[in-house]
Amino acid sequence: MVLLKEILEKTELTQADLISLLSCELPDEIEQIRAKAYEIMKSEVGEKVYLRGLIEFSNICVNDCYYCGIRRSNKSIQRYTLQYDEILDCAMFAFRNGYGSIVLQSGEQRTKKFIDFLCRIISEIKAKTISDSLPNGLGITLCIGEQTYASYKRLFEAGAHRYLLRIETSNPELFRMIHPRDISFENRLECLYSLKDIGFQVGTGVMIGLPGQSLEDLANDILFFKEIDADMIGMGPYIVHKETPFANFEDYFQKNKRDIYKLSLKMIAVVRIFLRDVNIASTTALQALYPFGREEGLRFGANVIMPLLTPVSVRKNYVLYEGKPCIDEFTNSCGECIIARIESIGRTVGYNQFGDSKHYHKKDKI
Repeated sequence: MVLLKEILEKTELTQADLISLLSCELPDEIEQIRAKAYEIMKSEVGEKVYLRGLIEFSNICVNDCYYCGIRRSNKSIQRYTLQYDEILDCAMFAFRNGYGSIVLQSGEQRTKKFIDFLCRIISEIKAKTISDSLPNGLGITLCIGEQTYASYKRLFEAGAHRYLLRIETSNPELFRMIHPRDISFENRLECLYSLKDIGFQVGTGVMIGLPGQSLEDLANDILFFKEIDADMIGMGPYIVHKETPFANFEDYFQKNKRDIYKLSLKMIAVVRIFLRDVNIASTTALQALYPFGREEGLRFGANVIMPLLTPVSVRKNYVLYEGKPCIDEFTNSCGECIIARIESIGRTVGYNQFGDSKHYHKKDKI
């Protein structure tokens, strides 16, 4: 217990310190870590929770990742791409309800037609949402996977200013285990650095609780976030999808899901302690494991939540893992529920604000 107190009082943490924090299992120890993370969150980024209205506009994907429910080889789902006006309607709902920002997420596609379509919709959303409360229009985060430098640059110039590209694991061997050969760790890294070079606020993250993953791997993931100077972190528990090659890990997952959930919360807290002023999302996957998982993520130091805006008619076809919550709720209900959840733990919503990464903007002043 004394050792834990000493670690939490340090200004710089080592890999061994990170492993020690992630190893803590006693409720009192976990509470100390949570409280420290929350204290740092309050002082560095404040207690407001920023909304990112999530629009899953297409589940068409060229990749065949072994863990993902919308992988190319999954024939059990109906493929879709929302129409231009459908995406715009979702964005305008976010705008009218004071969300401040949206996330445009899809399976990975790299055609010129796909990038042209996105640039057009981004420009239109920005133009239609300029107002007194949002003089630069809605904030737009993209989550559409690996693209070329030229495509990233076009998307940035169209008006998107944040990009989430999860590394999934910073261990190259584990990365190869969960991806087919045509997806390389080296290219994922190159994409992250391309995004940074162009000027995006760059988010990344990992899956927590992968088979074969160690606490040392997770500590190294946290060090990786610092090495690439990430502005946003989006990470969550690994949850099995039955229509993937990893379906045979279902027994492993059921046996360990409580531990995976606790470890996910500790990761949020330890990332907050270590990186201090980045944005951290409390992900939907936490709620898939525990009914109040997203609230707990906020209590452990997260400051971003993504209400689901995807039309109800297609939500069931954008399921990356089993048990995804909110797929049957109407958009109004989902948003109201999340806001009520935020307020239930004494946090307030940052309405009509981008809620940009403090870490990113501090770099402008160096």
